[in-house]
Amino acid sequence: MEVMKKTLRDSAPMRWLVLVLISTLMFSTYWFQDFYSGLKGMLQTQLGFTSEEYGRLIGLTTIANVFGMIIVGGIILDKWGIKLAGVIFGSLATVGAAINAMAAYGVFGESHSTVLTMMIIGRVMFGSGLEVVCVIATRTVVKWFKGYELALAMAVNMGFGRLGSAMGIALSIDIGGGRVSPAIAFAATLIGLSLVFFLIYLIFDVRLDKQRGRTTVDETGEDEEFKFDDLVKLATNRSFIFIALLCVAFYSAVFPFIQYAPDLLVNKFNFSYDLPAEGNYFTLFGNISLGNTVIYLGLFVFGLAFSMVPARMKTLSTKLGSLVILLLLFGLFVRVLWGTLSVWFTNGPKVASLIPMGTILFTPIFGSYVDRKGKAASLMILGSLLLIFAHLSLSVFNNVILGYIGLVVLGIAFSLIPAAMWPSVAKIVAENRLGTAYASMFTVQNWGLLAFFWGIGSLLDLVNPEVVKAIDNARLALEAQGMSPAAISEEVDRMRAIGELPSYNYTLPILMLVLLGVISIFLAFQLKKADKKQGYGLELPSGETPA
Repeated sequence: MEVMKKTLRDSAPMRWLVLVLISTLMFSTYWFQDFYSGLKGMLQTQLGFTSEEYGRLIGLTTIANVFGMIIVGGIILDKWGIKLAGVIFGSLATVGAAINAMAAYGVFGESHSTVLTMMIIGRVMFGSGLEVVCVIATRTVVKWFKGYELALAMAVNMGFGRLGSAMGIALSIDIGGGRVSPAIAFAATLIGLSLVFFLIYLIFDVRLDKQRGRTTVDETGEDEEFKFDDLVKLATNRSFIFIALLCVAFYSAVFPFIQYAPDLLVNKFNFSYDLPAEGNYFTLFGNISLGNTVIYLGLFVFGLAFSMVPARMKTLSTKLGSLVILLLLFGLFVRVLWGTLSVWFTNGPKVASLIPMGTILFTPIFGSYVDRKGKAASLMILGSLLLIFAHLSLSVFNNVILGYIGLVVLGIAFSLIPAAMWPSVAKIVAENRLGTAYASMFTVQNWGLLAFFWGIGSLLDLVNPEVVKAIDNARLALEAQGMSPAAISEEVDRMRAIGELPSYNYTLPILMLVLLGVISIFLAFQLKKADKKQGYGLELPSGETPA
């Protein structure tokens, strides 16, 4: 009887070490993607960026993916494997992040146009590597965890990405000490460190390939190479067209909003950008930023625990018992840290960061429901309705309690629709065309992101010309007095809070996202209607097929 040879992936500690090394890529790239959200006000007061220029900077991050970089990256990944593709696209993201940071410091010139142009070039290079790096990280998790704890590992890997988004939004101001340039430099450094961790991972990857008798391309036996004729087959599939367009509409209503959410909360509800100097903060080694980092890591652990521990219990009593224990521990966690958390609820970046944090908890729960009960198309309709409610709460109404409720509802929708959408694609599209399908969806999704990242900023300036002029005049006057960039930001925020400077009116830009919610409902209904004719079984649990 032949004995199976043990490999590195058969060792649980080695698998989880690899997961941590790879997940740093997700953490750092998502941090760099979203961290500007918490700095929008300082970009205006310190670098003189208008909302349109901010939107242009964020929006053009996606420009390479609009023209198919994700598809090109997928082809390179299939042909050259994880190792070479990871180094290429990881290095591209790292160099782009470095250029972005150097431009903020004025390395390429200090004129406004030069700083903006070079920062955009850096973001474009970063964006060219961003999505492919995420695909590489996911592909690597499959390579090491297939046949083991794959679902858990993928949830943890994606959780690291959402954690990076949340911490980037919330902590960049703290880390930068109230200045833009150090915050950007820190975010760029994270990208570089994650590339180093990836290079360390490659040592284990090479050893694993040798043990498995592979020395070149990382073949998992799952993915087919990209074929252009597959696009024709997808483009003639009504259900796929509706779900791809739903992907565009939904994500265009969420991701761009997150980039403007802290500034909306500051201007609409008079939240702060900076934490007050005095407060009963949780610190680590006397450092508030380290203390805040520990809190986010704690929320991350609780999010994973709530969504996964009860689900892994076999009896109802053990499920309820584990849930009660987790609730008690979480209550103690909140009680101990209430001095810090209570201040967070009046801080724009901290509150906005809870949107991606919420997905760590809710996405696995909704995903499990879809697996067991089905109703994917119906849940997409529900998620679209929640999207409309959330954006109406944050645009038309001026009640802070309703605003909090809107943010919570948006976080639920942000978890609900993806949990129903992505498994549905696997039912609609044949397995040998899934790679092409996902690459196509990500590509058209970036068309919408580019339009609304940039469009919200442009519309915000268009409907608030007096605000743009007043803040720019105040910034120039404070600069003439010799104030530092951090002091200028602090003074502008103070003047806005007491009414000496007008606040941005976000009503129309956010109402524009309500329209996307309406479009999402229409597309979700059309998807449900098409499924009844084509018989993919989107309303059925996983594993069940229509009669």
